[in-house]
Amino acid sequence: MSATSAVSAPQRGFFGHPRGLATLFFAEAWERFSYYGMKAILAYYLYRSTAEGALGLDKSYALSLVAIYGASVYMSGVAGGWLADRVLGGQRAVFHGGVLIMLGHVALALPIGVAGVYLGLVLIVLGTGLLKPNISTVVGGLYAADDPRRDAGFTIFYMGVNLGSFVAPLVCGALGEEIDWHLGFGAAAVGMALGLIVYRAGLRTLGDSAARPPYPLPEGERGRVLGRIAAIAVLAVGVVAVLVVTGALDGTGVINLISVLSIVLPVTYFTVMLRSGRTTDVERSRLTAYIPLFIAAALFWLLFEQSATVIAAFADERVDTTFLGLDFPPSFIQAINPVMIILCAPLFALLWVKLGKRQPSTPRKFAVSLLLIGVAYVLLMLASRGDAQTKVGFLWIIAMYLVMTCGELLLSPVGLSVTTKLAPRAFASQTMGLWFLASAAGQGIGAIVVRFYDPADPVPYFGVLGGVAIALGLVLVVTTPGIHRLMKGVD
Repeated sequence: MSATSAVSAPQRGFFGHPRGLATLFFAEAWERFSYYGMKAILAYYLYRSTAEGALGLDKSYALSLVAIYGASVYMSGVAGGWLADRVLGGQRAVFHGGVLIMLGHVALALPIGVAGVYLGLVLIVLGTGLLKPNISTVVGGLYAADDPRRDAGFTIFYMGVNLGSFVAPLVCGALGEEIDWHLGFGAAAVGMALGLIVYRAGLRTLGDSAARPPYPLPEGERGRVLGRIAAIAVLAVGVVAVLVVTGALDGTGVINLISVLSIVLPVTYFTVMLRSGRTTDVERSRLTAYIPLFIAAALFWLLFEQSATVIAAFADERVDTTFLGLDFPPSFIQAINPVMIILCAPLFALLWVKLGKRQPSTPRKFAVSLLLIGVAYVLLMLASRGDAQTKVGFLWIIAMYLVMTCGELLLSPVGLSVTTKLAPRAFASQTMGLWFLASAAGQGIGAIVVRFYDPADPVPYFGVLGGVAIALGLVLVVTTPGIHRLMKGVD
């Protein structure tokens, strides 16, 4: 975003940051409450028995479905970024996306079985595609490109993400696992509604940040272009529906198809932006530097997002959920990571401000994040050794999440910030969508990888994934100087 749009927003008023950051902080907190509240109980609702009020699906398929849902959510960010850049502007895209997300949770809250699950997930995928990349673009637009508060601002914003993520499993998990699954999903719908209210009430504090599309479609072409896109989308959905109905493509086949698309889409998008005439030579060099960061982020999210799949199942089967005399549902374990973020994020934000220009470069931060999440999986490997009937102590899970969270703080908020700085001006919101494609690719690959998880012997699974992350982290350490040169002055 330009410095002009940043100046139009009030620049003080929220702990030394623009007042608009408070609006986006609380709106995102409620949106993440809805997202993570639903996700905390989704796998359990899919694979637990019908006697427990759940759907009783095959566990391996259920874990793959949750992973591919996560991939689809972030894949849709490319379309949402394009609509913001060319049609809606970031601020309107955020609001419309929130409405779709709320309707998706309402569908999940209705007791209509598998049909409600599929309808709800589709609506949430479409809505998150509009909201998720564009709310980060609006945050970036509150700051001038050279504002030293920028990384700290994104870290504070990331605390809002984790405030909602912390409360969500406790509320939705307790309602869903202990009372009724649909009450848990209904609470997620209420959370998104509150997020929409906060966002509309504070809209004036955002100024001109992403208020208008930077490259709007010409009036004479808008109808034709949008009509063509809608026709292609309907045709694609129709073809897949016919294949499913006729039995040529089953649920596993759909998951595999989306997994392939999660890889093809970012490769295609990098190619388009690198070859575009609207991308300058300096921007092209920065995009090239972005590729290894993207690959590192994809591997990180492949491991991290298994909190809602393999790690959730591991907690359900192998972890002693009694701690300090309290016994709690397995879904509560997913609140540990947000607690760690809330405790550690201010320390990281202060560290970056204190170090200023002396802080490690972005590639170095990414490298350390991979090393840390690799170590987290090694801890899981060590914890899961021995008799499968023996419950794993809760402190192992706390230690694993602490290490993994430190890696997350070195990658996720920093990745949001560097994406807004490396993005070609003509593809501002779309590049933010590309950042979320790293999570899509990771979870798309993860939808296949999770099938190798063996509850009876999880040691090889955790060990191999942890070793791969550590190896790639070391490679990134070695190549950091070359990547930094390609970034052309961006730290």
